[in-house]
Parts: sequence; structure tokens; C-alpha cells
Amino acid sequence: MIRITLIQKENELEQIKLKGHAMYDDYGKDIVCAGVSSILTTTVNAILKFSKEAITFEDQNDEFVLTINQKDEITKKLIANMVELFYELEDSYPKNITIRKRG
Repeated sequence: MIRITLIQKENELEQIKLKGHAMYDDYGKDIVCAGVSSILTTTVNAILKFSKEAITFEDQNDEFVLTINQKDEITKKLIANMVELFYELEDSYPKNITIRKRG
């Protein structure tokens, strides 16, 4: 299962952690994993096009950690869109992806 944790501080999203594997299908055929990867990659690339300092991220030991450094309008909208797309995947594939809030 892919576990996404939304870490907030004072009602502001500070960090997003993704961990695990969807296990929907075999490697290379897993549409849930592909969906999460596609949403994440597209969002990160879009934000970095506008500002290289807006976010930082680490991909290590089966966990991806995205830290939001700037709370400008573009970054907030792109992050909100990404989170909404993750929730849509969770609604469609509740056995393969779960989202929780912390903070």
C-alpha cells in the first residue's frame, strides 16, 4: 500500500511523505503506482519551473519526502492540485493507497 502523509503546521501544509508500493499489479503494470508517480513528478517539475527554492525533496529508502519552503500562490495551487489528485486515487483504489493528515 502507498501511504501518503500530509504534515501540517498551523493549518499550512509543510511536508508530504510518500512511502510504500501500491501492489495493485505486477511491477511495470501497476496503474496506481504509475498514477502516483506521474502526479508527483509532474507537480514537482512544474513547481521547480517557477522557483527552484519553493520546494526541496529527498528520495531515499522507499520514502519520498517533499518539503514546501515557499507558500506563494503558484506553489500552493500546484500542491493543492496534487493532493486532490491523490485523494481521487485513494477513492478509486482504497486498498492500494491511503492518505492521512498529521499536525
